[in-house]
Amino acid sequence: LVALAKRRGFIYPGSEIYGGLAGTWDYGPFGVALKNNLKNSWWQKFVTAREDIYGVDAAILMNQKVWQASGHVTNFSDPLPSRFDLKDQKSQGRTFNTMFQTQIGAGDDAATSYLRPETAQGMFVNFKNIVDSFHPKLPFGIAQIGKAFRNEIAPRDFLFRVREFEQMEIEYFVRPEDWEKFFEYWRKEMSDWLTDIGLSSGQIQELEVPEGERAHYSKRTIDFEFAFPFGRKELCGLAYRADFDLKNHSDVSAVDLSYYNEETKERLMPHVIEPTFGLDRLILALLVKAYSEDELGGEPRIVLKLPARLAPVKVAVFPLLANKLTLVAKARAVFDDLKANTYNLVATFDDNGNIGKRYRRQDEIGTPWCVTIDFQTLEDDTVTIRDRDTGQQERVKIDELIKRLV
Repeated sequence: LVALAKRRGFIYPGSEIYGGLAGTWDYGPFGVALKNNLKNSWWQKFVTAREDIYGVDAAILMNQKVWQASGHVTNFSDPLPSRFDLKDQKSQGRTFNTMFQTQIGAGDDAATSYLRPETAQGMFVNFKNIVDSFHPKLPFGIAQIGKAFRNEIAPRDFLFRVREFEQMEIEYFVRPEDWEKFFEYWRKEMSDWLTDIGLSSGQIQELEVPEGERAHYSKRTIDFEFAFPFGRKELCGLAYRADFDLKNHSDVSAVDLSYYNEETKERLMPHVIEPTFGLDRLILALLVKAYSEDELGGEPRIVLKLPARLAPVKVAVFPLLANKLTLVAKARAVFDDLKANTYNLVATFDDNGNIGKRYRRQDEIGTPWCVTIDFQTLEDDTVTIRDRDTGQQERVKIDELIKRLV
């Protein structure tokens, strides 16, 4: 899978020409397309289609007091592994803060800051801004998709444990007495979306995280685990953060972050339910689920059986023969029509090599349909559509092609 991802332009090792940098990966053209399709699906379900969720895009760099108030400066640590203990006996029993520290400004006036280890705090510090701007009624949420950074001591397992990654996260603010109801509500919403993108309930297992293993801010956490080739591991999580963040930021900043209900004249500190999705881990899970080696037409092949709406390319257009100008011109006309349609179909044109090799290339990047323009097309304006998963073909009128593909 790692080799395929590189060969076909999904994911490349970071800084590869210089020997790489552990825990970093670069997304190629098809990887970016897959990632954007996944983000769009998430944003559509959890933000665009709802009235109670407000989207933000907070800065990666924040005042260091944010991370002091959130508890990350003192609590966001991993134990040093045994190989460090052997090298330095003084390190035994020590922990290592996994935040990346940086300096803002120059010289003696430089201030310490951190690359954010989670996107959540950007939403908490904007809680008052959202309330003042939009006057939402409880319950409501703030959503964000963005980069986060963790100085993992031992990054591993391809995209699973990395130092730079992307999160899709919601902070959902509720009345304290309603937290259990909304915890279960978001549990189902998360499960439904995972199923919707092709990760069936049989592949996802929910794990109740015991008290000693939860994050410092969490009163309850459920991990949604996926059966990766290297074991069943966390894919996304649901946490009950209570009023930990808003209360701490209120105390440290001296800014009142309580919520005032204008109808009941009641003031309260909302509690928070947090659904969190690791975008890179979801990409990895989708690729693992989609990757298949089978036999079609008596020949072995590799195919990515991605859901059609997430696939980087939806349809590939071929002229049967690349050296027949009439076929190429007709194929180009069909391709241009598909590209210009209002359904946002992502199409590609391919006339390189024989038709079998073109099919194999499209199979490997997960293209659901291939459209071939042949000599019959010139006579009756029909084309063949080939299904990626079954290899079956059918003839369709060109003017009905878009309806068949969307």
